[in-house]
Amino acid sequence: MVTSKLLPLDQRAKQLAQVYAAHRPLVQRGLTVGFVLYVLTAAYRGLAARPTTRREKDKDVANRNDGKPVRVAVDAIFYQRLGIILRIVIPNIHSKEALLLFMHSSLLVFRTAISLYVATLDGKIVASLVRGQSLQFLLNIIRWLLVAIPATWTNSWLSYVQNKLALAYRTRLTKEVLKMYLGDEADGPEGKVYYKLSNLDDRIKNADQMITHDIQRFSTHLAVIYANLAKPILDVILYNYQLSQNVGAEGLVLLTVLVQTSAALLRALTPSFGTYTAQSAALAGSLRHTHSRLSEFAEEIAFFGGEETEKRLIEREYAALVQHEQGVMNKRWWYGCAEEGIVKWLWGSFGLVVCAIPVFFKLPGISNFDLGSRTEGFVTNRRLLLSSSDAIGRVMYSYKDLAELAGYTSRVSLLLDTMSDMRKGKFEKSLVNGGENGEILRSRGQVRLSADIQFENVPIVTPNGDILLRSLTFHVKPGEHLLIVGPNGSGKSSLFRILGGLWPVYGGIVRKPPASDFMLIPQRPYLSLGTLRDQVTYPHSQQDMEARGVTDADLLAVLERVQMGSIVEREGGWDVTHEWRDALSGGDKQKIAWARLFYHRPKYAILDEATSLVPPDMEGTMMEQATALGITLLTVSHRPSLWKYHSTILQLDGQGGYIFTQLDAEKRLAIQEEKQDLETKLLEIPKMKLRLAELRLIADANRSM
Repeated sequence: MVTSKLLPLDQRAKQLAQVYAAHRPLVQRGLTVGFVLYVLTAAYRGLAARPTTRREKDKDVANRNDGKPVRVAVDAIFYQRLGIILRIVIPNIHSKEALLLFMHSSLLVFRTAISLYVATLDGKIVASLVRGQSLQFLLNIIRWLLVAIPATWTNSWLSYVQNKLALAYRTRLTKEVLKMYLGDEADGPEGKVYYKLSNLDDRIKNADQMITHDIQRFSTHLAVIYANLAKPILDVILYNYQLSQNVGAEGLVLLTVLVQTSAALLRALTPSFGTYTAQSAALAGSLRHTHSRLSEFAEEIAFFGGEETEKRLIEREYAALVQHEQGVMNKRWWYGCAEEGIVKWLWGSFGLVVCAIPVFFKLPGISNFDLGSRTEGFVTNRRLLLSSSDAIGRVMYSYKDLAELAGYTSRVSLLLDTMSDMRKGKFEKSLVNGGENGEILRSRGQVRLSADIQFENVPIVTPNGDILLRSLTFHVKPGEHLLIVGPNGSGKSSLFRILGGLWPVYGGIVRKPPASDFMLIPQRPYLSLGTLRDQVTYPHSQQDMEARGVTDADLLAVLERVQMGSIVEREGGWDVTHEWRDALSGGDKQKIAWARLFYHRPKYAILDEATSLVPPDMEGTMMEQATALGITLLTVSHRPSLWKYHSTILQLDGQGGYIFTQLDAEKRLAIQEEKQDLETKLLEIPKMKLRLAELRLIADANRSM
């Protein structure tokens, strides 16, 4: 007879339980360490860059080619962009932003420690109630009130430091953007980004919104996302560690399995909030741009009676924004239902089961002898569990916040990348004509510093690819005033933009002084916000003026040159501030612009119909004074009265041809007068023929009688 050496099932289970109980502390430590590693690994995987599928790549390429918004996600591109921006907002560990971040982290840890103490104190208060221990209850209430002091202090400081951090990020980023956007004179051809962004490139239509609104939203989200990521992860580890000490690591493992299973379902249901955020910002910017165009061209629209058309355009932009926001709201609604159902209610039920384990099951090393101890353990564990559940929920919510941060990051990154391209001379512009014109736009000429102005085989090309002149060659020396004439669209203003360094040179050689040696006086001069003094000295400030040794008396003498000396007394002094473009007439604006010219005394002045609103005698006086100050004039005007002040002429025909020659003003005026006389006589010929016919009819009638 063979006797089985196997023990009965109940004895084997009992033996295993004894072995497990003997080694339970070691198992507990192993499970706890494993849980901490799992939380850190899961958090890293959840926040790490997700690989882009081939289908998503193909869709992005198709959207980019069609001009549609490109998908924005928490991927490698996002982290690459964020890393570049972080190096701007936190330049080094000794910066103010790094100090604020350290303070924020310390406060987050301190608040978690307070929460752990409050959870334990909460259980003791309830236990003293159940046991009827009035003195112990009173002492616990006093402890509760005492801990409220650092707790409220910490919460207020957290909010304050977080807002300071957001403001510091915004300040640092705004300064960097404005440095690239406005630049200074030392930048040379790499500067003037604000002009190139709106005139030479099509990627950004609303830079003002990106610099103000998008940077502000990005900074706020970046400051919040740190607290929404670091604090919940720390809370999950500390709360669950304490919970494992109370209910055992076994319950913690079971809870983790259930939570992660349901969390995977929630992640699968999460929409692409990053793309929605970027699209919302773009649509809001487009609506704002449409409104700004209405203000900018209000006079033209009013004359044309285009109110209905502009209203349709604004309503179309607004309807697109509302339709997008409505779609996002719908997705947020059902996502919110799924999120709350899983995070709050399903996870809450899991937690209650875990809290009940020490009550219904006897765990080795954990003993609850009376009702008070059980109540204390349950309340403490439930408080810890609620805090842990809230932390896990915030980790889940943080992915949505991270996706929204990805949207604003893409907008800020687009602004930085585009401005960087502007400084490198890289432009993306829709071309009217491709082919050969596109080749010209991709080529570059040479710009050399010189006291003279000399163009050698330079093409005049607009940013959208229109070739106005294929090869322009002329030479102007200081003191040789140049008159430029030609029909609209022939390239007169384009020539000035090249001289001012606003447009790139697409071929040939341009020799010219630096852009600071030029000053432009357009037909409608620019008047800045500021005092009357600022209008004359612009772009100099009062400090710059005084540093040059110029006084208000000197400025008054300058105004006297243009017969505007009475404006100081009339307007109330040098320091009065108005909206000067509305306070002055068109002629006064042009006189102020000429006074500005006489104050700065540049080597060259570009005059674009700059005397069209002033009397002819005043026009000649200003021309003569500019010549006396050694200012070489480059003038666009169709008024023959200005010819005698110029020695050379550049005549553009509007068909790609030009003539550059010496200007004999007297001869040209004589020819002009003879031409006008002949044209007048030719206009009289039809009348003379008609009168001759009438006279012949009268004569024939008299002969027949």
